[in-house]
Amino acid sequence: MSGPSETPAITEEHVATASRPSDLRITDLRVANVTGVPFRSSIIRIDTNQGLTGYGEVRDQASATYALILKSRLVGENPCNVDKIFRKIKQFGFHGRQGGGVSGVEMALMDLAGKAYGVPAHALIGGRFRDEIRCYADTPSLPDPHAMGARLLERKQRGFTMLKMDVGIDLLWDVPGALIAPPGAREDLTTMHPFTGIQVTGKGVEHLASYVDAVRSVVGYDVALAADHFGHIALDSCIRIGRALEPFTLAWIEDLIPWQLTDQWRQLTASVAVPTCTGEDIYLLDGFRPLLDAGAIRVVHPDPATAGGIAETKRLGDYAQERGVAMALHLAASPIATMACVHLAAATENFLALEHHAAEVEFWSDLVTDLPRPLIQNGHITVPDTPGLGFGDIDEELLRRQLDPRDPVFFAETTHWDGESSHDRLWS
Repeated sequence: MSGPSETPAITEEHVATASRPSDLRITDLRVANVTGVPFRSSIIRIDTNQGLTGYGEVRDQASATYALILKSRLVGENPCNVDKIFRKIKQFGFHGRQGGGVSGVEMALMDLAGKAYGVPAHALIGGRFRDEIRCYADTPSLPDPHAMGARLLERKQRGFTMLKMDVGIDLLWDVPGALIAPPGAREDLTTMHPFTGIQVTGKGVEHLASYVDAVRSVVGYDVALAADHFGHIALDSCIRIGRALEPFTLAWIEDLIPWQLTDQWRQLTASVAVPTCTGEDIYLLDGFRPLLDAGAIRVVHPDPATAGGIAETKRLGDYAQERGVAMALHLAASPIATMACVHLAAATENFLALEHHAAEVEFWSDLVTDLPRPLIQNGHITVPDTPGLGFGDIDEELLRRQLDPRDPVFFAETTHWDGESSHDRLWS
């Protein structure tokens, strides 16, 4: 027993020793290329000197190279310094899938920082506003609206309170008199909307309105229903379609024109009484500012796997909220990026719903461990309190069965990326 002048012995009985955050360092970055989860994705694994591992995900159908190029900029860094590292690497991302590497790495850093400090990722960005995250089920479209309605109804009966379908010129190509289009327009997927020369006729507009009416007659009006994939058509046709769809109380109409065309979005939004929505291919908050500052959309729709990951998309959500705009999240990913979005959604007050693109992938919930099965119950995901992104580990055996046959890499060594370098500074 110590005397009154002696200092009590310091013990670590109640100190978490799984990680010493100040001494944590990144030692490696590797990827696994998988497919069918629901699409092709690359899973990122970041290793450290203390045995902690963090996971992220490159956006669906993007190149793993977008992440691998970052390895030499990451090794030796403390992953807990998420913002410092993000500022270092964000120059290597861009709009569309090119944002997938930076965004996926940021998810893995948040996973590591949460594990190092023993807190869930949402705690690192301010805590949570909700305990459950509402998901909306994206649903492949069918030409027959009654069959499409039945497919959507099945999702509703599973507990989803929000659904999304495609409504556009793919339903009109074989309808006589519905479209006016130049030769080859049906096969042309690379010409931007205002320049295709495709026009939707009055008959075509009526056909789309009748399609949505029939779908609504099946699923009812007690479920939110959004519409996407209208096709590469110019603003005038978009306005006429939007007006025709007003009676069906859609949650939003999505990506009718390219996100870059701010003034056209402003004109569309001012012309229709249906919420307008875009943003899945925009990188960083700076990319969203023109649309939001112009009041050009009613719903902002980033994909966190492009927008910059968890913290940057949270900043975007807060910026949108100040302008009276709600934020939904686009996503087509495995449970890894999904759980990153769950933490983001929990911490963002103006959040609406998170896209789920894998309602028909039976093994989807099993790709990670130590989360509820199924992960989505009654259309919602419970926000975990466990550290980092909240799952225990990946199911390696299951992921191996999903390797992409075109490049079946499974966390192979990446030493050939160790020496990749350039003079990265953006100022002189």
